[in-house]
Amino acid sequence: MIPRLYCELPLAVGATPVLPAPAAHHVRDVLRLGAGDMVTLLNGLGGEYRARLDIVTRREVVATILAFDQREAEAPFELTVAQSLAAGDKMDWVIEKAVELGAARVQPLSANRSIQRLDATRAARRHAHWTAVARAATQQCGRNRMTEIAPLAPLDPWLAGQAKQPGLKLMLSPIETRAFGSLEAPSRGSAITLLIGPEAGLTDAEEALARACGFIAILLGPRVMRTETAALAALAAIHARWGDF
Repeated sequence: MIPRLYCELPLAVGATPVLPAPAAHHVRDVLRLGAGDMVTLLNGLGGEYRARLDIVTRREVVATILAFDQREAEAPFELTVAQSLAAGDKMDWVIEKAVELGAARVQPLSANRSIQRLDATRAARRHAHWTAVARAATQQCGRNRMTEIAPLAPLDPWLAGQAKQPGLKLMLSPIETRAFGSLEAPSRGSAITLLIGPEAGLTDAEEALARACGFIAILLGPRVMRTETAALAALAAIHARWGDF
């Protein structure tokens, strides 16, 4: 299998880009490729580029782009995961797996019961880290479009901004009685937003605001899922019931 490399560069057939440091490191120190080896380059904007490595040294890695393939592996819906902040490395897990499951966007949210609290400086660092996680997952899973990782936002103002947004808006709740299976299939290409609470769940006030802003509370079976499991289970259910599984 030809290695895939994410390169945040303008790419075009005939170009000879110098690979950015993360991709060069992966070529040289992880994959241990050399001049003449073939790679696939992607920049997250769609399609992929077949390229040949021409120079592989400690100073630089240079490739020649030989061909472009318009292949895509995107989900049939515009999927957004609105994930309340989770403790430890759970956010990394959610973002990585959401990318693999076709999410177009991940929106980290600061909810009332979120265990983890981030000031502006730490939030900016985490955003950069989460973006890197998404890029690595895109490179690995075969997608050619980058999942948008939105900056951390407070839950209530974000919910208010969703009130007039189109699409199907779902809130996962362990105490709801309406099952996911009771929902009608949305039209292909439409937006679906999944709202996930933190470890201790959303407060009653937050759930009430979400409902007022158009979110439908649903239950995913009789078992209570952890916050890092819920969105991924919902994405898988969407694909299995309406999508491309």
